[in-house]
Amino acid sequence: MQKKVKVKPNSKQQRITEQEDGSLIVHLKSPPVDGKANEELIKLLAEKFDVPKSDIRIKSGLSSRQKLVEIDNW
Repeated sequence: MQKKVKVKPNSKQQRITEQEDGSLIVHLKSPPVDGKANEELIKLLAEKFDVPKSDIRIKSGLSSRQKLVEIDNW
């Protein structure tokens, strides 16, 4: 499964909001430095979809706020 994700780093709290079109807005506490926000994103998505972190890959947008994420076995 692939999901479009809009990331908002440096937020006060972590949360995931699903939009009507199926895309996600993810608020992260981590700053977008040294891949910390991407690591936190993968961890949060793994918890939400109840899959191991290894089943989640960022297909595009590694250094962008707009990302395409692929989730295996969901």
